[in-house]
Amino acid sequence: MKQTKLKSLIGAGILSLSIALAGCGTQAEETSTANENDSLETIIEKAKQEGKIASVGMPDTWANWVETWDEMEEQYGITQTDTDMSSAEELAKFESEGKNGTADIGDVGINFGPLAKEKGLTLPYKTTYWDEIPDWAKDDEGHWLLSYTGTIAFITDKQNVEKAPTSWEELANGNYSISVGDVTKATQAQFGVLAAAIANGGDETNIQPGIDYFRQIAEQGRMTSAEANIANLEKGEIDVAIVWDFNGLNYRDQIDPERFEVTIPTDGSVMSGYTTVINKHAPNPNAAKLAREYILSDEGQINLAKGYARPIRDVELPEEVQAKLLPDEAYENVQQVEDHAAWDQTAVELPQLWQQEVLVNAQ
Repeated sequence: MKQTKLKSLIGAGILSLSIALAGCGTQAEETSTANENDSLETIIEKAKQEGKIASVGMPDTWANWVETWDEMEEQYGITQTDTDMSSAEELAKFESEGKNGTADIGDVGINFGPLAKEKGLTLPYKTTYWDEIPDWAKDDEGHWLLSYTGTIAFITDKQNVEKAPTSWEELANGNYSISVGDVTKATQAQFGVLAAAIANGGDETNIQPGIDYFRQIAEQGRMTSAEANIANLEKGEIDVAIVWDFNGLNYRDQIDPERFEVTIPTDGSVMSGYTTVINKHAPNPNAAKLAREYILSDEGQINLAKGYARPIRDVELPEEVQAKLLPDEAYENVQQVEDHAAWDQTAVELPQLWQQEVLVNAQ
């Protein structure tokens, strides 16, 4: 679900009225109960007093967020609501609402973490697991840090496709429809283009091979605008979708494990991750800090693995959870983004490139 951006209210009188009408559901920065020097015990007590948390982009069906939220309610009495939206929409919401914020925490692609910090939208919190997070996966000040990783994969409906593609080359030579997603604002879709670029000689500094690849697909009339979600996959509206592996595995098992096949392209793919961002003007900042703390705990990391995501911390997974993931050998030709600054810039330029060179050729 997508939410229309809220317009900024101009004028002191109007702003004061909006805050008054919002009641205790919002609070300006100067009245925030967040304190960077608070101990975890203090954060827990303050979070219990807040008693609720509003997330964005963290729906129940994505990476098994539901179990983490259920456990937080059971252990701390904190209830949660979510509004599902893309990474770009999450930051737009934080920015447009400003001090009158209504969301506490969001889950965004790694390239949106530095952008959120640059825009001054985030409240830093490092968690007690800080030293166990790889340096590449966190901001030095704790404005963002990855919770889990995913790898771009294909999910194929075998009722529609005779042989599931196992490489980008096979995908290009097929005669079936392909769902890429909204490259103008969705992290998953943007990394799908990067993965195609990597398989065709490009990288985060040279996205053109990925653009050229999908332009060819568009010119063939094989690109579908159907979003890769459970409903569309179950109805058979998508032949092959390009998704994070954890989404593909989740969709497969929720619909029919015999009907769908999930593969990591053998000629190259990319691994990245998602980071929590705490709203600088969160109405429940301590609940947001505690949520990040719990997400990085052993229990939280195992919950994400139950949702097929790979934990950022090196935690021992129960055998039945490990068995839900694809075997390690499937990831032999997967690489990480090496130049994050270059990818941040590419991700900014990608939406316009996609519109100018790919969408205009879609049939």
